[in-house]
Amino acid sequence: MINASQEFRASLGSSSPSPVDQFRELGQRIHAQIAKAVIGQGPVIEQVMIALFAAGHVLIEGVPGLGKTLLVKALAKTFQGRFARIQFTPDLMPSDVSGHAIYDPKTERFAIRRGPVFTHLLLADEINRAPAKTQSALLEVMQEQQVTIEGKGIEVPRPFMTLATQNSLEHEGTYPLPEAQLDRFLLKIQIDYPEEEEEVTMVETITRETVGDGLDVSRVDTVADPQMILAIQQAGATVRVDPQVNRYAVSITRSTRQCQGISTGAGPRGAIAMIRAARAVALLEGRDYVIPDDVKRIALPALRHRIALTPERELDGQSTDDVLQTIIDRADAPRE
Repeated sequence: MINASQEFRASLGSSSPSPVDQFRELGQRIHAQIAKAVIGQGPVIEQVMIALFAAGHVLIEGVPGLGKTLLVKALAKTFQGRFARIQFTPDLMPSDVSGHAIYDPKTERFAIRRGPVFTHLLLADEINRAPAKTQSALLEVMQEQQVTIEGKGIEVPRPFMTLATQNSLEHEGTYPLPEAQLDRFLLKIQIDYPEEEEEVTMVETITRETVGDGLDVSRVDTVADPQMILAIQQAGATVRVDPQVNRYAVSITRSTRQCQGISTGAGPRGAIAMIRAARAVALLEGRDYVIPDDVKRIALPALRHRIALTPERELDGQSTDDVLQTIIDRADAPRE
């Protein structure tokens, strides 16, 4: 963690007693700034930050109008990140996502026109409204942080994060995400309606001296920069994980393949995602080591998109989270 902490300390100053305290304090400041624009949704904000600090991508599921775009814009502003939004539609082409080469008759050469993926935070809005061919245009950039255009690999800015959204209720005119695509998302976050008092506060805040329904992030202050986020990601990769904690994550993942109510269990990426996310949780808590509770805390969003229930379980009215929670509760966590 030495190199990352040195870079981070140089950026923030040396007032904090330790690097992990600096990471925790910065995480708290980013969360507080996002909360100025996004009323409520504390767990959602936290899970998005965990994915960012773990250098992962997130799939956000929820009905329209719950502030998904506002959340991404607010997060981008907190660290001076670039933000781009793609509205996925049935006629969207892969080149509309990644970019393409165009012929310039003046120079008699092909020029590269970069697509919206060349940003820090990419909002893929209603990703399941585009066919699989267009959805797969994100596969390379999500996995390798680059786009290949005319045989040339072009890197995207770092840090890079895809935040894809899909409507949990409306399925007409949608295409299911391919398994390979789903597996690239570190977390699947479910965003629900706010509590009543939060909704009252939201209405009062948004309608106060506001014309139209624009997304206002003017109250959000910039408290970091891309280099600081990269420093946290580098530090997160070196957070200590005891072998027993690794075994705990693997046991939960393997249990999904043996459960009678699950037709398709999680692959090895399930355990990998839990450990990566748990490391980010540890940093947000001011620790340089992972505890079993970190894994347990992040297990649902790390696994819910990696399994499929049997038709019988679905007919019984059970959800993916219900089945997973039972598996998580039954798993033996290491005690020492």
